[in-house]
Amino acid sequence: MAPSSTSNALLTAPNEPSTSIEDSAVSLSRVTRIFGVTPALVRVDLEVARGEVLLVRGPNGAGKSTLLGVLATTLAPTYGSGSVLGFALDRGRDQIRRRMELIGHHTRLYEDLTARENLRFWASLFGGDTSRVDPALEAVGLGPAGDDRVRGYSQGMRQRVAVARALLREPELLLLDEPYAGLDEEAKASVDGLIDETAARGATVVLATHDPTRGGAAGRTLYMDAGRIVPDPMAGGRAP
Repeated sequence: MAPSSTSNALLTAPNEPSTSIEDSAVSLSRVTRIFGVTPALVRVDLEVARGEVLLVRGPNGAGKSTLLGVLATTLAPTYGSGSVLGFALDRGRDQIRRRMELIGHHTRLYEDLTARENLRFWASLFGGDTSRVDPALEAVGLGPAGDDRVRGYSQGMRQRVAVARALLREPELLLLDEPYAGLDEEAKASVDGLIDETAARGATVVLATHDPTRGGAAGRTLYMDAGRIVPDPMAGGRAP
């Protein structure tokens, strides 16, 4: 049975900083997402301030990836409403996508293109500066491999190209869905560097990860279970 609005408010209130609409990078109201008959998100209320670094934790199947998919507009809420960067989820998809970057297991790269060609394509698509492609590749340690086709890259190398793409685009909102999975320490350091760079220029970061050694830059932690925002069990059963 879905929780009542009162119980849901009690669970989510500690995770909602006081902020106006203008100051919100993310504003969700009772967002529910159902796949078939299975709810993946249940009445999620969430506010994320502009410039905030938010860490999202929880077990497999908790709803973390679904939450980030809704914020990235790759998934639409079944019920509820919300806005990202001031644009409504149901009417402002194009505006949101131009201003955010999602890094997850699927790096959204064209395998028949080289890393350099991929970055030039994305730069041209979003009006970026193509002269910054080479510095972005160098920053993630892929300068020498920049003219190799992505189809021959390891997962770690693909993730570095995705990091370079985010450095190139400088999004207002950076979404990271388990970005450390399967990466070596050098590639993980590239992701950490991206988070630090994004936070330093005042943009917003939402990071979902199982890795307990990551997320130190976060100012707030959100815990999810069974599609709901719940008190963090690592905090003695209290909401942060």
